[in-house]
Amino acid sequence: MAKRTARRAARRMQEHVHYGEESNVRRLFDEPQWSPMDENKYDRQNQNRGPNRGESDQKYRKNIRAQNDSQQKMLDAIDEDPLVFACGAAGTGKTYLAIAKAVEALDSGAVRRIILSRPAVEAGESLGFLPGDMEEKLSPYLRPLYDALCDRISSKRLKALMAEGVIEIAPIAYMRGRTLNNAYIVIDEAQNCTYGQLKMLLTRLGWNSSMVVTGDPAQSDLLPGMSGLADVVEKLENIDNVSAIRFTREDVVRHPLVAEMIDAL
Repeated sequence: MAKRTARRAARRMQEHVHYGEESNVRRLFDEPQWSPMDENKYDRQNQNRGPNRGESDQKYRKNIRAQNDSQQKMLDAIDEDPLVFACGAAGTGKTYLAIAKAVEALDSGAVRRIILSRPAVEAGESLGFLPGDMEEKLSPYLRPLYDALCDRISSKRLKALMAEGVIEIAPIAYMRGRTLNNAYIVIDEAQNCTYGQLKMLLTRLGWNSSMVVTGDPAQSDLLPGMSGLADVVEKLENIDNVSAIRFTREDVVRHPLVAEMIDAL
């Protein structure tokens, strides 16, 4: 994988030289395609923030701290129950907390691997055919999860863990029939899953595993009535060892304007 990525980068550099300033031909996108395996991406971002801000100086918080009562309930539920639903308003930190607890569980040895899954559903527009292998096709959809991961661990370590299969991309389409033992599973953007897909995903839970399902039923990109998140949560939240945490606009930790927009929209 690393060799193929290097060869593609070399070809892009050659094309960039070929289409020089004296040519009338211009590439549509000069910036290389984003990839979660690009360990230099976050180095460049840190260097752009100021001098002496490379990855070697970047600090990663080992422990996370809840910003409100709902986040504390979610953290406590993850520690106590193997299946946790985190539903509610955007910008409340649901995905970030799930990823942070996944890294914490991996570092402590509680689980052997992290499995990330997210529906490949566009937000209101079709991207059409995407080139590359399965990992490259899914990268645009899984980028929010990678961003959260890279905020918790270094990009070099992330690349190594992915190469070893410790952190795995698990497309929903290929999850059927699997039994996920000794794993921490994160199902993000679950509002874009149908009832049948969620039933299939939830029944993958194996021994010594934890699963966190996040989503906002009010922001589904599916046709009306197709999202199964609300129905699944309603049916399962009263079962022992299952927790459902609901976030509201008071729990928003992004820009304060986000909470105002949630009410207005």
